[in-house]
Amino acid sequence: MPDPTAKSKRNDGRGAAAEPPDGVFVAGIGRLVRLSRAKRGMTRRQLAQESGASERYLAQIESGQGNPSVLILKSIAQALDVPIIELLPRANGRPAAMTHVLDVLARTPVAELPALAELIESHAARHVAADRARRIALVGLRGAGKSTLGRRLADELACPFIELDRLVEQDYGARIPDLIEIAGLATFRRYERACLERVIDEHDTAVIATAGGIVSDAETYALLLRRSHTVWVRASPDEHMKRVMEQGDFRPMAQNREAMADLVAILDARRADYARAQAELDTSGDTIECSFEKLRDLVKRWLDDKRDVARPSGRPIETGAGGH
Repeated sequence: MPDPTAKSKRNDGRGAAAEPPDGVFVAGIGRLVRLSRAKRGMTRRQLAQESGASERYLAQIESGQGNPSVLILKSIAQALDVPIIELLPRANGRPAAMTHVLDVLARTPVAELPALAELIESHAARHVAADRARRIALVGLRGAGKSTLGRRLADELACPFIELDRLVEQDYGARIPDLIEIAGLATFRRYERACLERVIDEHDTAVIATAGGIVSDAETYALLLRRSHTVWVRASPDEHMKRVMEQGDFRPMAQNREAMADLVAILDARRADYARAQAELDTSGDTIECSFEKLRDLVKRWLDDKRDVARPSGRPIETGAGGH
């Protein structure tokens, strides 16, 4: 792929990338490109030929002076035969062992990956019973019934009911929409993670209702799955929308005529992550009482079973069929 900025760079020797918006991040990209190229024994000229970027531009990228576009970075990643994400710096770094695991996975034939995933999951599951203690977490889109069912379950178990969003608001003194508008979504996600860690540290027994978007932060969601018995409380899109409006929130319809299409798109985007929960409880078309009975029976089996179980092959262990 040709370098779209090569001409301007030849003209003045600096180009727009001479003053990157985030020097540390751009320098990190350059370091990862340089290391990946060196690891594969490629010269800069070879990488230029394979990627379509000019050799001079690659030198600027590797030195931290060039701010590559997404398309340029994609062509470089393809030339290096690495996922593009491997050329993006990680805010928290990555343990050496994780890098080793990912390298092993990259060399594993695709047909063998499911069996390897099962092996890793079964190994990790040896300690989940102790890690999860008696914590129950409810995940899913707004309007599924997480708060209603969660409060009743907490009363049944005589334990705290914790809405993670409310805890964030209490700790940081702002409503979630205001917090996101002022500080940004990434800041809110950090607060959410900190509150979840505190809940886990302070409560061996609790019912936790999470925000629907918790699955968008891979590390926070992995922590939730590892340290709690997790239920995906779900409903049909029509029921989700109906319940939100019954709660007095007319914003979806008032602000977006395509609210239903947006809701379906969000659900589709998150479905695979929600499905990683230990169980699913479909509340569509059922009464609250019926849904609660199913949830109570499900949780009782978990808490009474000292062995605990890991979720196999992406399928739910328990499913509350039908309802609410």
